[in-house]
Amino acid sequence: MELRIREGRAVLAGPGGESAREVDPHSLAIGSDLAQALHEWARVASAVSSTARPGDAGAEATSVVSQRGRQLALRVAAAMGTSVRFVDPVSGDGVVIDPPKPAPRSELARRLFGTPDPAGEPTPWLTGLTISAFVAAVVVVAMLALANTLARETNGWLALLASAVVTGGITPSLWLARRVPIVRWASFGAAAGIVIAWIGVLIVVF
Repeated sequence: MELRIREGRAVLAGPGGESAREVDPHSLAIGSDLAQALHEWARVASAVSSTARPGDAGAEATSVVSQRGRQLALRVAAAMGTSVRFVDPVSGDGVVIDPPKPAPRSELARRLFGTPDPAGEPTPWLTGLTISAFVAAVVVVAMLALANTLARETNGWLALLASAVVTGGITPSLWLARRVPIVRWASFGAAAGIVIAWIGVLIVVF
């Protein structure tokens, strides 16, 4: 796959330039932001390559255009998970850019947390951990309220049984949700809340 410019627009073509099609987030596995950045780069590159002359002040601009093109080609390779041949719009030279390799993960981490985030998308630690903490607090309060009410109104063993039923009922959903990129943060929080709540349940019952 080649990244090149045609009539001021960024296109992706097969080897040798055949079957070229304009970069479009609706037909390609890239985001709209990346597609827009590619077309903006193509417009600038077309303007620079038509006016720059060797040895003049435009040489620096052509260098910037080439560097920006390589950066965008790397993002395309990462988004599509395949190698991309970048064709420099100024010199016409081509260079193959491979997608970045994902960080190694242990087999245990893969089984517990599923696949890593999509390429090019940073992990939202601050937002995710905030959601997890909120969900954990809700789960702890709910389970302790249930256990305390049942222990006070009936007996401790019924409270223990109810807590076990709640835990067993919610665990399969939490296990499946751990692989969903956004929902997994709530899943982690709920799992942590259940573990913490059980400490309080045992104190209430015994």
